[in-house]
Amino acid sequence: MNYLIYLVFRLFVFLFRIVPFRVLYLFADFLYLIIFYVVGYRKKVVVANLLASFPGKSGEERMKIAKAFYHHLSDMLIESLKGFSMREQEMITRYRFHDTSQVNAMYRQGRSVIIVAGHYGNWEWAGIAAGNQMLHRPVGFYKPLSNPYIDRYMRNSRIQGRSTLAPITQTKETFRADYGEPAAFYMVADQSPSSPRLAYWVNFLEQDTATLHGPEKYAAMLNLPVFFAYVSRIKRGKYVVYFEPIALEPTQTTNGEITRSFMRRLEKIIIDRPDLYLWSHRRWKLHRNK
Repeated sequence: MNYLIYLVFRLFVFLFRIVPFRVLYLFADFLYLIIFYVVGYRKKVVVANLLASFPGKSGEERMKIAKAFYHHLSDMLIESLKGFSMREQEMITRYRFHDTSQVNAMYRQGRSVIIVAGHYGNWEWAGIAAGNQMLHRPVGFYKPLSNPYIDRYMRNSRIQGRSTLAPITQTKETFRADYGEPAAFYMVADQSPSSPRLAYWVNFLEQDTATLHGPEKYAAMLNLPVFFAYVSRIKRGKYVVYFEPIALEPTQTTNGEITRSFMRRLEKIIIDRPDLYLWSHRRWKLHRNK
């Protein structure tokens, strides 16, 4: 059964390879109608998250954000599939890294870095695009899929240029591996931790929020500079990625400082353009133990 599902998946990848973006976005428009009006995919979660995050906005304003989010989610789905077959130059044109000079300066000093990001804009193309736009060797983390055939295909297709992909179950070993040159460890770090006991708590979008402390932990342990990467959507299928330093000398920061700084920066871009955030994620399912 796994192999059959894999063959169906590969068929979709092939179809997306030969169909141009302008046609795919027509399909995305149709997909939006299905997932919002017919299926109502996680609509209760989205509505609840928006209400808690923007209590000062009217119901009409929040619904406008919700609809725009589902439009973006539909685009993300087709962009993710299209990404498996995009050529290197097209990826660079559509997902451009802007001014990596500060990150590159760390490379010239022989220092690996950690790049943290959120589920904002298009995070799926980052690993593919980074291999051809960074001096550092990009190393990304992913959660292995239950279907071994699709997992192997996705892992191989996500590795372009000099990029490396590692399962999150091997995070410690991945950080300590020798890549022959300085590495840039990409971490999408706004997920909810598996347990309140493992969380560092911050105020984020009007809520007490459990956060992961992995990026800060490894930054301090290995003295790795930390940069925040945020994605600006220029138009459908075109993004620019900006980099901001969070901590160039992480061993000199206080406990929680890097995590708080990352979450503040992520919060700012969400407030500026909320529809590009992943509101369908059960981000606030954990509650602090009293």
